[in-house]
Amino acid sequence: MSKWLVVLGAVMIQINLGAVYAWSLFNQPLIDKFGWAREDVVVTFSITIATFALATIFAGRLQDHIGPRWVATIGGFLLGIGLILSSQATSLFQLYVYYGIIGGIGIGMTYVCPLSACVKWFPEKRGFISGVAVAGFGLGGLIYKPIIGFFIESTGVSSAFLYLGIIYLLLVVAGAQLLKNPPTDLQLPTSTQVGKITDSLLDLKTSVQFSPRQMLRTYQFYLLWFMFLFGSMSGLMVISFAVDIGVDLVSLDLEKAANAVMVIALFNAAGRIVLGKLSDRLGRINTLMVIYGLTALIMFYMSTGLMNYSLFLVSVSLIGFCFGGFLALFPSVTADFYGTRNMGSNYGFMYQAYGLSAFVGPLIVKAIPLTQAFLFAGLICILSMIMAKLITIPKQVPSTRMVEREAVKN
Repeated sequence: MSKWLVVLGAVMIQINLGAVYAWSLFNQPLIDKFGWAREDVVVTFSITIATFALATIFAGRLQDHIGPRWVATIGGFLLGIGLILSSQATSLFQLYVYYGIIGGIGIGMTYVCPLSACVKWFPEKRGFISGVAVAGFGLGGLIYKPIIGFFIESTGVSSAFLYLGIIYLLLVVAGAQLLKNPPTDLQLPTSTQVGKITDSLLDLKTSVQFSPRQMLRTYQFYLLWFMFLFGSMSGLMVISFAVDIGVDLVSLDLEKAANAVMVIALFNAAGRIVLGKLSDRLGRINTLMVIYGLTALIMFYMSTGLMNYSLFLVSVSLIGFCFGGFLALFPSVTADFYGTRNMGSNYGFMYQAYGLSAFVGPLIVKAIPLTQAFLFAGLICILSMIMAKLITIPKQVPSTRMVEREAVKN
């Protein structure tokens, strides 16, 4: 029963963290109240995502040492306090610091804890359980959209920050109390599952536990990092500009094009669970190759610009589905390749690829026409398939300190 309580806590936390993706609901109310420029208000979201991604490195390392419960609790307090302080913000600088930096650190501190704990409790279902955990994050914006809208309409935008901060603080801290790590002997996958990581077999008895420094010395980390970057870039090109794609390429009216946002959110969450589960059967790398191949095909099709309303919805839904798969699989891949002992800090480094993609993908779309951006995305997905084919299980090289210890013993 303990491990399912951990999953419950993980989903509670991730839904509240995922509410950050509903930031666009605050843009116009803040503009109306303070007279700020739209592009300046939108920067708040970019600061939040960048801070969130960077904070995962420190948080992952900390939770590897003191456990997920305390780190997630601290993160929940920071997230709540950040929003409560945002309710008092009267300048953009204050908003950037309170929501973007303090709130962003709170999200980053908390994000890796549920993932790390769940992966350790379910070694034989790493893909599926990672998918369940991050599905909550994907659904957060969708679930909180009406709640945020209600608070803004009934109490005003500043008071909305206050009430949301209290809700996030209470629910995230409550979910954090359910997180804990399992006994060490439960953290190893079955020999069958490990054999599915790549086409080659790996002896479970030689299962390794990489420190972050050891991981960063392997070429596999950099292949996986760029694969994560390319997959996330491709997804965010479509997700961030779904409405613009509908209006500019498909000639839809704004209301019809906006339907894509809801559809993408649902398929994004479904992809995290379904593709995570599929990776437990087909293997992580095999599943990633399928996802990259499907993403490439859709991107090449979208680059032609030959879409009607139905094909537009199908295309963006499949991109959202595949994008969810990337976010579900890479935590599991990190655990498969580098062990679970330092899962938090190791995935913190891997997650920086996603943090960078949140900026690079949209920048590419702004720099070149949409059709050319989709063609580029399709090509880097093909490149990712080639990189996946080159990956083998890394071999752990003893650190200098370990060698010195052995020498002293002898």
